[in-house]
Parts: sequence; structure tokens; C-alpha cells
Amino acid sequence: MLVIFLISVTLFGLAYRFYGRFLEKIFDVDKNNITPSHCDYDGVDRVPTKLSVLFGHHFSSIAGAGPIVGPIIAGLAFGWLPALLWIVLGSIFIGGVHDYASLMASIRHRANSVAEIAKECMSPMAYKLMLLFIWLALVYILVVFVDLTATSFANTPAVASSSSVFILLAVVFGLLVFRKGMSLGKMSFIFVPLLFLGIGFGMIYPLPIEGIASQLGLSSIQFWSCLLLLYCLMASILPVWALLQPRDYLSSFLLYGAILGAFIGLLIGDFEMSYPAFTDWTTLDQRSLFPILFITVACGACSGFHSLVASGTTSKQLDKETDAKPVAYGAMLVEGGLAVLALFTVVMISKDSALTSASPLAIFGSGMGNFLNALGLPHKMGETFGILAVSTFLLTTLDTSTRLGRYIFEEFFSLKGSDNGMLIASFATLAMPAIFVFVQLTDASGNPIPAWKAIWPVFGATNQMLAAIALLVVYVWLRREGKPTWFIALPLIFMLSMTLWAIVQLIYSTPSTMVAGIASILLLMAIVLVVEAIRSMRRLALSNV
Repeated sequence: MLVIFLISVTLFGLAYRFYGRFLEKIFDVDKNNITPSHCDYDGVDRVPTKLSVLFGHHFSSIAGAGPIVGPIIAGLAFGWLPALLWIVLGSIFIGGVHDYASLMASIRHRANSVAEIAKECMSPMAYKLMLLFIWLALVYILVVFVDLTATSFANTPAVASSSSVFILLAVVFGLLVFRKGMSLGKMSFIFVPLLFLGIGFGMIYPLPIEGIASQLGLSSIQFWSCLLLLYCLMASILPVWALLQPRDYLSSFLLYGAILGAFIGLLIGDFEMSYPAFTDWTTLDQRSLFPILFITVACGACSGFHSLVASGTTSKQLDKETDAKPVAYGAMLVEGGLAVLALFTVVMISKDSALTSASPLAIFGSGMGNFLNALGLPHKMGETFGILAVSTFLLTTLDTSTRLGRYIFEEFFSLKGSDNGMLIASFATLAMPAIFVFVQLTDASGNPIPAWKAIWPVFGATNQMLAAIALLVVYVWLRREGKPTWFIALPLIFMLSMTLWAIVQLIYSTPSTMVAGIASILLLMAIVLVVEAIRSMRRLALSNV
């Protein structure tokens, strides 16, 4: 495992240096160009941010459960080798390019969203369709990650307790650094150790809430889901310095710690590769490796959600253009490294192990317990730390998704600047996730299953379709600018074909009428957007004749 990880990291490093430099040349990056965070500063969303803080925000936002859950599901289904190849090659040539291009396109359009770029480069109808597609995709993300986070809190009260302490620390950190003007370095020296001490606090003082939940007529998962939706609402309307930036910055240290701890554990531990490199071309429910692998391992290789973060919050905080490479392309490669580590938690278990039927978070926690146990830490503490790291990034994805959903809803209904626009848009974005809290979903046999498990395949297909559409918008823009487009065209063709193929399969196979209905609408909108792109390219060709 160690050799495979070192080879993967080496490839990521070489890609960052050479392919990242190629991307900077293509986009004519200049550190002297004024970014939107400076020329359109508003003190709420558009705020110039230090590279270390912005990297933490961006990385925490894109590295939710995706690079952990997806690789584990795919590794169990098809074996670790297909998932590993897609993670490494996808991160370098597709995901990293997608993230970097989305950020640069937004920077060159006054930090506008991908949808607004579509309006300028394609048509007003493309703009409206893009807004609706993005908003529905964000709602899907919220449904999945609210359920995953609530489940981890209900099953592991220590993680819920530690996460609560962490949010409190982030609020105080943001106040001291961004409003009181205290040194970022000095405050980091104080608050990062407190963050890790919070893990021990959670294990000593867990938050069991079964009694409170039962008195309200709710299950523990439903109770936590309601609290998480309230948290999302607050995170959506507060200024970025109050919660988003400090929480994301501090949470990035948890992930750095997880990656470093797992790497050192790999280095000094003696772990056997027990799970098969390849199992079968199809899963138990007869879903084939092509195209299902490429919509299951989403964030670990490529994710449309990243374009929303890049063009939604990150572009509004970028201090200078040269920061785009480490923030966007670099963060995607680091996320690829995290996905490889998550995959290794599958590699360590045997095919007949009881863990193969456990949740992905439980498998990751068990794997982290093994890695950190090699460092002398108790397995239980390492397991709790692993689950906490995942839950922390789930929270980050939740608050970022809600804020992005609020932006999109405000754009669609022209609510920007209105007195109650923020609240209306935030409530509308959280309405469907709130409904799913009280809806029982079932599998093809009629057995109850968690919301995240029922929705994940369609969510993955929708998310990857969004990546293809974002690449399509960037492709049209670059063609209009007279720039080379082959490095966008190849990932675009691959992602578009895989996701169209996958989403059609999933519409027919999912037992939930609601899920299939929303997926069908998204598929139709995606096809119309592709047609609009072709029409815009024809108009451009005719104008050049």
C-alpha cells in the first residue's frame, strides 16, 4: 500500500508542477491583475483572503464526504484497482482542470457564477436552465449530506459533541482574527491544539440525545437533521468571516492531520492488502463498471460541486490570480490523495469481513483506527478521529451548499438586495431537504434504507453531469476568446458521455418515483443545455465567416 500511495503522490506532485504551469499559461495568469475581491469588495461575500485561509475554505468545502464515501463504495463494488486508476488520472486531467478552469472563468467574469457565464457566452435561456440545474443539484447534495451527518452524530455521540465544540471555537476564532485584528498565526497556534483537544472532550462528554428526541416524537437521526438544517440556515445568512472562513480554515487542519497520520501509519505499519484488486464488471444489482464507477467516485476524481464552490464563494475571496493554482488545482490533487487513503481503508479488509456491509463512514473510521494505532494511539480514539474528520467536512459541505443555493435562488428570482431575499432563498433551498427528513425511502425490494443510500447513485450522476456542463460553459467561453480548448474538450466528451449513460440507467432502476422524477428533469435540462451550446458555437462560427 505504501508504494502505491507514494507513486500516487508523486504523480500528483508532477502534475501540479508541470500541468498546473501549462494551465496558467493557457489562461494568461498575472498576479498584477485586480481580482473581484478587491474591485467589488463588499465586506460580506467579496473579501480578499490570505492564501492559507482561502485554501482551507476551498479544500474544506470541496472535500466533504465525496472523496471518502465514493471511493469506498466503488472499491467494495469493483475492487480497488479500477477506483485507484480513476482517482489518480481523473484528479490530474479532469477534476483538477475542471476546478481550475471554473475558478479562472469566474475571475475573468467579475466572480460571477458558471450560470452567469453561460448567459454571456450562450443565451439567456441557458442561463435560466443552468441556475435551475445547479440549484436542484445543490438540494440533492443537502439531502444526502444532512442524512449522512445526522447518522454519524446519532451513531457516534462523541463526534456530535466534538463537532459542537469545534463550531464554537470557529466562531470565537473568526471574531478574534477577522474583527479584532489578531494575528492569524498566533491564533492558529492556540486554536488548532484546542481543536484536537475537542476530540478528547467529545469522547469524555458525548451528546446522547435519544431522550430529547423521543419526547419530541423524533428519532435521533431526525432530531440531528433538524438541528443541522437550522445550522445551515444560520451559516447561509451570516457574513463569511463569522463562520464560513474560520470554520473551513480550522477544519482543514483536521484533514491535514488525518492525511499525515494515515501516511505515517502506512509508513511504519505492516498492513496487508486483503481486498481483491478487481472483483467483477457488475455490481450485485447489475450495474456495470462503465459508467457507474465514474459517477460513484465523484469528488475524489471530478465533481460538478467544485465548480459551484470555485465560481460561487472562492472566486469572491481570491486575493490574486496566481493563488488560483494552489487553491483550485492543488486542492483537487490533495483531495485525490485523500480519496486514495479512503480507498486503502477498503484494501485492508477481507472480502468476507462484516465491515463490507457497514456504512462507508464506519469503514473509514475503522481504517483510520488501524493507521493511527500504528502510531501508538488507541484504536477507538483513531476511529473517533476519523469519523470526526469526515463529519467536519460534511458540515462544511452543508453550509457552503446552502449559501450557494441561496445565491442561485436570489439570482433566479432577482432577490439580490431585497430586505428578506436572503431568508426567502435560504428557506427555499432547505425546504426539500427538510421534507426528506420525514420521508422513508425503500430499495427495490421494499426494505427501508437511509436517504443517502437511496439518493447517492442519482446524486453522483447529477453531480458529474454538472461537471460536464461546467466544462461545456468553459469550452464555449474559451472558443469565444480564441484560446486552445483541447484540454477542456477531452474531459468534456468523457464526462458528458459517462453521465448521460449513467443517469438514463439510474432513472429506470431507482425505486423512488420522487428521485427518478427529479433526475429526469435534470437530464432533460442537461440535454437542452448541450443543444444551446451547439447553437452558440454555430452562431460564433457564422460571425467569423
